[in-house]
Amino acid sequence: MAKTLLVATDSSALYLYDLRAGSAPFTEDQIPQQSHHPHDDYISSISPLPPSESSTSGSSKQWVTTGDTTLAVTDLRRGVLARSEDQEDELLSSVVVSGVRTSSSRPNGEKVVVGGAGGVLTLWERGVWRDQGERIVVDKAPGGGESLDAVTRLPEGVDHLPSTGVAVGMGNGLVRIVGLSPNKVIGELLHDEVESVVALGVDPCGRLFSAGGQTIKVWIPREIGPEEEKAKNGVLKSKKGAENHDRQSGSDEEDGQDDSDDEPETRARHKRRKRGKGGQVNKKKLLGFHGLD
Repeated sequence: MAKTLLVATDSSALYLYDLRAGSAPFTEDQIPQQSHHPHDDYISSISPLPPSESSTSGSSKQWVTTGDTTLAVTDLRRGVLARSEDQEDELLSSVVVSGVRTSSSRPNGEKVVVGGAGGVLTLWERGVWRDQGERIVVDKAPGGGESLDAVTRLPEGVDHLPSTGVAVGMGNGLVRIVGLSPNKVIGELLHDEVESVVALGVDPCGRLFSAGGQTIKVWIPREIGPEEEKAKNGVLKSKKGAENHDRQSGSDEEDGQDDSDDEPETRARHKRRKRGKGGQVNKKKLLGFHGLD
């Protein structure tokens, strides 16, 4: 059972609470066990770095955070260890991916994948925190692409998905699948036509889920027929993905296209949610739970 709770706040603070204390967290008489300030402004995401092989507790002591236009690393024992240069783009989401090749040619290295407000994923090699190492353009548009509001590692052991890759939730309601070996967008799913995808994750059964607006969707891989074999470059064709089992309609939706969103880009301070509609997309949604507040 967890004994501590780490909280990232809009005031740039990281608070560590001791759950064994007499009162519940967030009450007036509950004082954080530790306080750190890795950023000057809000904190937009927080991700644990895997513990070292010499760790005796097996729990993460170092955490990566993003806030405004910087990335930082905080050690809960020693404080803020590193802070990046200004990236000139809002950093909104992050996830740590293991088992990737690094600049030192280690095949099982670790990188932090960070989603930005301009439609670009940046890759950061563990221990090299001054500046990003690689860039993957997930969404390209004049004046900047859609915001990448959520990111999570892909479920393991799923046919036709890369062993190292991430799912990226976007401000226009799309979820794009991005491989990391090589770095490339290989497919997409439609969560919502208007609302942004604010959260992504993998459940205990290894299924990808997405959340945004008033809907949570669970995505289940389906069997791929002979006519849907892999493309020659080894990535998924756009018609692949997951079979539609929408509980309300019970049938597949038609692909849609709407390129009419020409409104200027809006940049909120820390909850940047663009409502632009994407181009032609694969609307294969699963298990939509509507009416959730």
